[in-house]
Amino acid sequence: MKIAIVGGGPGGLYFAALMKQLDPAHEVTVWERNAPDDTFGFGVVFSDETLGGIENADTEFATAMATRFARWTDIDIHIHGQRHTVGGQGFAAMSRKELLHLLQERCRGLGVALHFSTPAPDAAELAAGHDLVIAADGVNSRIRQAHSDVFRPALDRRHNKYMWLGTDLVFEAFQFFIQQTEWGTMQVHGYPYSDGGSTFIVEMHEDVWRRAGFDATENVQFPPGASDDQAVDRIARIFAAELDGHRLFANNSRWLDFTTVRNERWHHGNTVLLGDAAHTAHFSIGSGTKLAMEDALALAACLHEHPDLQEALTAYESERRPVVESTQRAAQASLEWFENIGRYVHQEPVQFCFNLLTRSRRITYDNLRTRDPEFADRVDRAFAASQGLDGIVPAMFQPFRLGRLELKNRVIVSPMDMYSAVDGVPGDFHLVHLGSKAMGGAGLVMTEMVCVSAEGRITPGCSGLWTDAQRDSWARIVSYVHQQSTARIGLQLGHSGRKGSTRLMWEGMDEPLHDGSWDIVGPSPRPYGAGSPVPREATRADLDRITADFVAAARRGAEAGFDLLELHCAHGYLLSSFLSPIANRRTDEYGGPLENRLRFPLEVFDAVRAAWPAERPVIVRISATDWAPDGNTEHDAVEIARAFIAHGADAIDVSSGQVTKDERPAYGRSYQTPFADRIRHEVAAATGTAVIAVGAIASYDDVNSILLAGRADLCAIGRTHLYDPHWTLHAAAEQNYRGAAADWPLPFSAGSRKPPTSRTDAVRPRLSLLKTGEHDQTVHLRWTPTREPAPVA
Repeated sequence: MKIAIVGGGPGGLYFAALMKQLDPAHEVTVWERNAPDDTFGFGVVFSDETLGGIENADTEFATAMATRFARWTDIDIHIHGQRHTVGGQGFAAMSRKELLHLLQERCRGLGVALHFSTPAPDAAELAAGHDLVIAADGVNSRIRQAHSDVFRPALDRRHNKYMWLGTDLVFEAFQFFIQQTEWGTMQVHGYPYSDGGSTFIVEMHEDVWRRAGFDATENVQFPPGASDDQAVDRIARIFAAELDGHRLFANNSRWLDFTTVRNERWHHGNTVLLGDAAHTAHFSIGSGTKLAMEDALALAACLHEHPDLQEALTAYESERRPVVESTQRAAQASLEWFENIGRYVHQEPVQFCFNLLTRSRRITYDNLRTRDPEFADRVDRAFAASQGLDGIVPAMFQPFRLGRLELKNRVIVSPMDMYSAVDGVPGDFHLVHLGSKAMGGAGLVMTEMVCVSAEGRITPGCSGLWTDAQRDSWARIVSYVHQQSTARIGLQLGHSGRKGSTRLMWEGMDEPLHDGSWDIVGPSPRPYGAGSPVPREATRADLDRITADFVAAARRGAEAGFDLLELHCAHGYLLSSFLSPIANRRTDEYGGPLENRLRFPLEVFDAVRAAWPAERPVIVRISATDWAPDGNTEHDAVEIARAFIAHGADAIDVSSGQVTKDERPAYGRSYQTPFADRIRHEVAAATGTAVIAVGAIASYDDVNSILLAGRADLCAIGRTHLYDPHWTLHAAAEQNYRGAAADWPLPFSAGSRKPPTSRTDAVRPRLSLLKTGEHDQTVHLRWTPTREPAPVA
């Protein structure tokens, strides 16, 4: 093949070297617009997985890299004048300049044609004259821009400012310096990369950056290679204590905005994107160099395995895209955490450190305990002390007081519509469904959305509380839960609004009924989506009647004995649709600005609160974002939560979406937790209001991690409880917890121990045992240079 590579960074050079090794007959040419010694940045960090792939593909190059690595396992977090050390992480870093020199030498030795200080020909000329064109030309890729109609890039400019610097202070480990200044929070990400230097990345929110006066050079056009020396001098003064008399070094160092790059496609014809041209991930979770070299490995392998070029490029994208998207989700969580770091600096120091370490959700409590058991013990002790407890038990099994209601643990069975009622009456199915979940160990079990009227149902199978017969059937279920378990049971009340009169879920989710349908109402005559019926705009009389229906249902719920009431203001149902500007286009006092859109949901809340027994809590479920243009965002969610808290809500249950069929949710593990996190820290914590996290929380490790980091007070889990009704009890057994927070029903007590599994009597070799033991003791490995540092140019 005749291969053109645009961009002489690590990804492009490594791909060139791999292809020449796979077949020396390949004609490989690299164009790089910078000189061979021009390298921007200081150190690059690699994971064990990446290094393993490099070693497998090119042992000679991997060996050369290994001689230059700085290795360590510790992370030091400096906050409020204290240093907290966490071990067991495992890092390997080297100078970016050294890495490039090694790759350049490797390419020359293999016969790759390298053109430095030479712009590449344009995209069309390259594609016409080569079998394959690699666009490895970075974030601002010219080739990607030339084919933007095909690649369809999305560039997300973020809110923090950052600057890459170096220092001759050789750190012993990864460093996070969190400094509270008169202008706000600033942070440094630092790590060693050689015997003579460390990377020193300064980062802060744009608001802090402006208050500190760093915007003085905002409109200065620096020449190529020049640095913002004024800013570098100020940074050296601000972080003088951290630098401890050592120098800062600049290298094309100026303030940057991190841009997350995503592309709908990565290849077009014989042109393919690689590295930052295809994708970026925030530096706080790793290295763009690492991702680019992993791309090179995968692309070279796919070209070698598939003789057809299009099949090879499709295989490359299929292999790498899931990995990259997973990395980008973690990076997004991490960068947003650092954008909002000021929200967390007032946490107790150990909790702050745990929060920082678990910010991307890739490191969890269990993972951290495996890496550094001593630090995990510190986290447990700190959390228990903050809850006024003496002993240490898993966070999920610590009791919680929700208003005046005592919950034995912090697990909630989330409301899940079952569509199995007859004329709104819950039957034996609901008794078994909710009764089994209560006996399965959860602290609180929630009903499905119970409708306040026949016209307020989602489907003909929805349950209700508009008749006394329905109340009496619910009372039977509540009584069973109270008699057979120590769980509490909550009632979720709602009205379907414009999402009503639809088929049962398994007959067609959100599809309208053909026979037996009923009129639906909404804030405005706007359908839920294409194919949905148009609701009638609710009149003043409608609003009064619906409010009265909520009050009557609440009174029946209290008579049935429910311990708690949740008002459903989420998922596009009636109260939610009043809150959303997508559904609410009214021009009266119930439409327009958020203050007006809140008016009817708050009127209903006040009426329900007045009808509900004062000693029993009332909570509210909201959709924190509509996941759609022109809809509510997380910023609106903060104000919505603030309003309900001001009206007396005991907790905010933070869900999202389902307000329009046109939504584009960013699904992923615990993907809604950041919304709960923000509401808890910005609104709820100051008032003592509980916050409930919900959404793809699938493991007890996730629950413990969320609680220990202070992202929520309680966790609501739905589908996992359908998979395993005894999930909470099984989580206790997995964690070797026994106590009142996970009490097994007496008839089930024989199953309270985890069943035995298959075993082996094989004896492991003694030397292997010794080596494992030695390795396990090396939780804390710090970088200690073995030679005198070389002079810094």
